[in-house]
Amino acid sequence: MAQLTVAEYDALEAAIRDGTRIVVRHRRQDVTVVPTRLVLRNRREALESRHPTTGDTLVIWIDEAERIEILR
Repeated sequence: MAQLTVAEYDALEAAIRDGTRIVVRHRRQDVTVVPTRLVLRNRREALESRHPTTGDTLVIWIDEAERIEILR
């Protein structure tokens, strides 16, 4: 996924604001996380998130994600 569309950014920002779980297809695996922040690091967008069960912090690079799906 090279870049998100405006609608995808809006949905992702709403998920961050509301604490909604998302599914990210990353390295051929689906990972369910709760996004906390969308940040820019070294000119790359990163999604800071928490694992919904363990609370572990995960950083997912947007350009490495194959798919992002908001769970409602």
